[in-house]
Amino acid sequence: MLFQNAAHDVLAVAEAMMLGELAYKSGRHEEGLDHLRQAVRRDDGLMYEEPWAWPQPARHALGALLLDAGHWDEAETVYRADLGLDPTLPRPLQNPRNVWALHGLHECLARRGETVEIIHVRQQLDQALARAEIPIRASCYCRKSAA
Repeated sequence: MLFQNAAHDVLAVAEAMMLGELAYKSGRHEEGLDHLRQAVRRDDGLMYEEPWAWPQPARHALGALLLDAGHWDEAETVYRADLGLDPTLPRPLQNPRNVWALHGLHECLARRGETVEIIHVRQQLDQALARAEIPIRASCYCRKSAA
């Protein structure tokens, strides 16, 4: 056990993320995205605890590779859920004002030519970037091409 979660369940998130990124980078994009979607479901299924049992939000990798693959609508949905901007996730699973998800959402809004909400998201992103200790160019380092 890792606090409230079985180590097997935590490592299942890691496995799905690893398989997803490996498949995607090997050119099997849809297979990779399916593994990452599974990682999100597994991550969501973990019992809440602090610190989190699995520290890397699976939605950040999924959103980044969805953007890379040109699936902008699904990526936007992933980022909105992660940020808590829709009712998809309970509060303990949300990452409000998270720099990685804000970057992804901003890119999604820019790609579809959104002109109102993007201003507010950009303000939040700028605030988050001001506190970042490293350059943020995508919602996950797993993405091969940054915005």
